[in-house]
Amino acid sequence: MSEAPDMRVEIGGLRLKSPILAASGTFGYGLEFAGLLDLNELGGFVTKGLSREPMAGNPPPRLVETPAGMLNSVGLQNVGVDAFIRDKLPRLAELETAVIANIFGYATEDYVEVVRKLEEADGLAAYELNLSCPNTAGVMFASDPELIREVTAAVRKVSRRPVWVKLSPNIGDAGDIAPFAQAAEAAGADAISLVNTFVGVHLEGEEGGKQGKDGNDQKNRRVLGRGPGGLSGPVIHARAVRLVHQAVSAVRIPVVGIGGVVCGADAAEFIRAGAVAVEIGTANFYDPRATVRIAGELEAYCRQAGLRRVSDLRRPATKEPVRQ
Repeated sequence: MSEAPDMRVEIGGLRLKSPILAASGTFGYGLEFAGLLDLNELGGFVTKGLSREPMAGNPPPRLVETPAGMLNSVGLQNVGVDAFIRDKLPRLAELETAVIANIFGYATEDYVEVVRKLEEADGLAAYELNLSCPNTAGVMFASDPELIREVTAAVRKVSRRPVWVKLSPNIGDAGDIAPFAQAAEAAGADAISLVNTFVGVHLEGEEGGKQGKDGNDQKNRRVLGRGPGGLSGPVIHARAVRLVHQAVSAVRIPVVGIGGVVCGADAAEFIRAGAVAVEIGTANFYDPRATVRIAGELEAYCRQAGLRRVSDLRRPATKEPVRQ
């Protein structure tokens, strides 16, 4: 039997015992999963997005299944930073695993104020700035390198903890993540996480609608309460790997890969593309133990490949495209 591979990784000064984390928006505040798995088995997890004030989120329905994926329009429902510090963080502070707070705002000052309040409390390992949620009203900061630079720099000034910047795949026809990743790096980000969900819409024909020339019902309704939503799941995995590889080639800071991971081999693909760690999202909806399971599968994958360290999977940065 071969020796167990070393699964430890480091992301911008934050040391994790495993490169597998649960992604924001899919794992609640972590506490909801405490009865289903040992949270200390995880490399870490990212909380639901926290805002300056409580948010009710979008009207239902909020989730719809799609082929090989899911559309969501939750709208960043959360208890707000004050209630999080008072009611959630004391219990999270007792954990041995890394807890990363995902932070959302409508303006730069919102991000700064949330971080300023969290800085006064114990129990967090890092912040992940959500600049890229596609299913809320308002500015999507990740679509503008200057806004990315502005928010990141402002938070960096008040944070003593590592700052990760979560980027969007919805970046126009060119699809080049490099200038966005470079803006975060230049502003002082310790790491970049990507991707967030792709914008999508699911339509359902209503009975009695007129038939068009192509035979399709012309009277359609949007299934999600707000209309558009964020597409996630295996359907986005190959595109997410491409963007992660682009980012790794463009910056020197660590990159955390997110998108459509359902097994250890999927996670390994992100790491081969250059990611230091991987966040598990949609899989948590149908398998609450997905993050622990995938961590075990990745370890087995490394063992079978004869690797001494999970980091040995990483390929050197290159401008060449990843071949799927």
